[in-house]
Amino acid sequence: MALQDIVSYNYQDIFSLSIVAFEKACVVNKPEQVHAYNMYWIKDGKGSYNIDFNTYKFDGEVLFFLTPGQVFSVEHEKIKSAYKLTFVRDFYCIQTHDKEVSCNGVLFNNIYETPFVKPSVKESLKLEIILEGLIEEFQNNETAQYDMLQAYLKQFIVNAVRIKKETGRIKTDEDTKLFKDFSLLVEQNFRTLHSVTEYAKRLGLSPKSLTKHLQLLGADTPSDVIKKRIILEAKRQLIYSGESVKQIAFSLGFNDPAYFSRFFTKATSQSPLQYKKDFKNQ
Repeated sequence: MALQDIVSYNYQDIFSLSIVAFEKACVVNKPEQVHAYNMYWIKDGKGSYNIDFNTYKFDGEVLFFLTPGQVFSVEHEKIKSAYKLTFVRDFYCIQTHDKEVSCNGVLFNNIYETPFVKPSVKESLKLEIILEGLIEEFQNNETAQYDMLQAYLKQFIVNAVRIKKETGRIKTDEDTKLFKDFSLLVEQNFRTLHSVTEYAKRLGLSPKSLTKHLQLLGADTPSDVIKKRIILEAKRQLIYSGESVKQIAFSLGFNDPAYFSRFFTKATSQSPLQYKKDFKNQ
């Protein structure tokens, strides 16, 4: 079956492949929080998307990736064809997968880089072949379908990782590796650890040395990376959790809600309640 004939294919509500019919209507014109892993392959189009309160523009063919918890909306777009792969953690994100192609690899749980990558003509052809095999497997419904679908998904992810490397968005020097290790530590511990010293200690460095390594990359200071991750989560919870400011403060490791409010206000120039109110009125 040709790719153009795809409507939607699903496996037990844990993995799906579908056409994204952007040309018919904007389906995410209001910010929504993502609840599964998503990979979009926009074959032809341009637009502007808001991801985690930041705006990203694209023109032409792109791949982009969303992780559960991220906030996504469409600012504007004009797209002829696009495809979407969606899966839950239990379907793919198991510990035996290689580090680079896991859900903590280079495509997902990486909020510090632009989420778009541009495949070449040759790379696009490889992705098409994988999708064609995936469609055939969805239709067959034969023995070990789970394993085959998972294998095709891994092929797609592996090729996406290679595309990202080819486009120069992934470097292999020690400073970049350190930044990725630090970023992962922050992602895993930002709710309980707010001190640069604690992160540096876990990386076997002094705070001064960690700061110097990040400066060589032109990255934010360690303190700013931690603060921005806390603020991002605070924004997500203010908009989507329904919890009080006090509850959010405690969930993010602040024993004093008043201090959390000052922390948030200093970073955003708005109090938590004012931010929530203004966002709802957009």
